[in-house]
Amino acid sequence: MREARTARTGTDYEAATGRIAGLPLRRHHVLLAAWTVLWFFLVEPSGGFSWHYLRQGEQLLFSGQSDGGLSLYAHHPELQIGPVSLAAAGLTAPFSAHTGELIAEAASAALGLVMLVVVGRTAALYYLGTGTNHRRLQQRLLIAGLAFIPMWVEVSVRFAHLDDVLALFFTTLAAHALARGKPTQVALFLALAVDSKPWAIAFAPLILALPRRTWLRTALWFAALVAVAWLPFYLGNLDTMAAAKFTIPNQPASALRWFGVTDPATPWWDRPTQFALGLGLGSIAVWRGRWPAVVLLGADARILLDPSVYTYYTASILLGTLLWDAVGQKRLVPWWSWIALVALYGGTLVIPSDSARGFVRLAFVVVSAAYVLLWPTQQPRRPRPRAHGDGGRRAARRRERVLVGAGS
Repeated sequence: MREARTARTGTDYEAATGRIAGLPLRRHHVLLAAWTVLWFFLVEPSGGFSWHYLRQGEQLLFSGQSDGGLSLYAHHPELQIGPVSLAAAGLTAPFSAHTGELIAEAASAALGLVMLVVVGRTAALYYLGTGTNHRRLQQRLLIAGLAFIPMWVEVSVRFAHLDDVLALFFTTLAAHALARGKPTQVALFLALAVDSKPWAIAFAPLILALPRRTWLRTALWFAALVAVAWLPFYLGNLDTMAAAKFTIPNQPASALRWFGVTDPATPWWDRPTQFALGLGLGSIAVWRGRWPAVVLLGADARILLDPSVYTYYTASILLGTLLWDAVGQKRLVPWWSWIALVALYGGTLVIPSDSARGFVRLAFVVVSAAYVLLWPTQQPRRPRPRAHGDGGRRAARRRERVLVGAGS
């Protein structure tokens, strides 16, 4: 009898976690891994479009040249890449240029799978104690992941933007640390994101989702860790300040054109407004009790006001929709991940008019921001603990914690 009960319990556990034949593998992870490998081999032959910037930057950073070291950003403002990303790119230095690029692309693509696992665990933690249906969560993650991976391969392989990859990876870890209630880790990972790519500052409102008593300490840790990475460059060469004024062309398909901005390059007010909008929208989301929307809103601000329209920008949007679809709401079908993929990536392929593509970007930002901020959503409700007779509930909660640890 006991053996039968044990076998039945094991079968139930495998069914709940999606394990394959008792192995530490889950069906949705295997499917997403296969999907990633397929896209990697489809894109890799034409990949590495921007890898030379990372290679040049890491060589200059660790060289004794007058335009390198702590003077790097003063002499090369076009390298809008954080020092953490350049240090990571330096790990490929012992290899040939081609081999180093291939290693970076493969590692970056693999980080996308890690992020999907982390988001799944973040969602399971967020809904801990609410009777989470883990099979349903896995299905939701699988469907959203099928939309996320093509755009992740776009940023990690086709463009080989290791800086964007690391910024989004560390932001995902920050969201997970937030769900675990780890303020110091939230500060650390958000700082590493900013130290990888400056625009990740838009995700800082995640700090406000922590308990109020931890705000000051977390913000100080965050500021200190950002300063440790960036301040040496500003003190080493005061001309580094000029790097913040670096401009790029204002492309015809940019949403900026719909605001009447026809300047040939980035307007002086654009970057500060972009950061302020992202921080403001993220703060409102936290105030509304919707911190899983912070990343999407920060990415929305970026594509709304950025004068460029590179397709790899959409990867940050897809991470935002992934977090919202998996954590912010409990619908089985993650509509926003697929809406973002079709509108922002598919639109660049099938819409011939620059102006129309700009309008689609504008419309997506307005509609998605309004939805995550205003549309009624089902918030998790955790039952109050009882003093007696709550053994079944405690057992269910322990089982749910095991499922979370197993990796939803």
